[in-house]
Amino acid sequence: MAAGIGNHDNMGGLFRNAAAFGARAVLLDDRCCDPFYRKAIRVSVGAVLRTPMTTGEPLEAILDRLHAAGVEVLAFTPSARETLAGFRRQGPVAVLLGTEGPGLPTSVIARCRPVGIPMKGGFDSLNVAATSAVALHHLTSPALSG
Repeated sequence: MAAGIGNHDNMGGLFRNAAAFGARAVLLDDRCCDPFYRKAIRVSVGAVLRTPMTTGEPLEAILDRLHAAGVEVLAFTPSARETLAGFRRQGPVAVLLGTEGPGLPTSVIARCRPVGIPMKGGFDSLNVAATSAVALHHLTSPALSG
């Protein structure tokens, strides 16, 4: 799930990673850039054209639907106390990624399970597309799934 992603390279990377790791769908809030912009399609290696998706809804509405369906939403944030390495999936889960720079609003993080990927070398986070790859690899690895 993407919130406010405005960079078409990142959008294409998100779709490519979702397809590569077998995500069921990519959910885009109403503040995301157009995934069908030619640069996003090119970076995704065409995954935008074949990956199930929804777009155009406010983030809060998407969260409401996921929570009502029993989906645990992981909000990726550098401020999280829980690390991705320590997380074990017990059921359906969604990855929530915010825009680079400001990230996710604290009010949104409070509605989710905050998870982070610890960084070294003075960095606080990865590029959003790289984060999606790391997260999806972890969540789809048979040895790490509940």
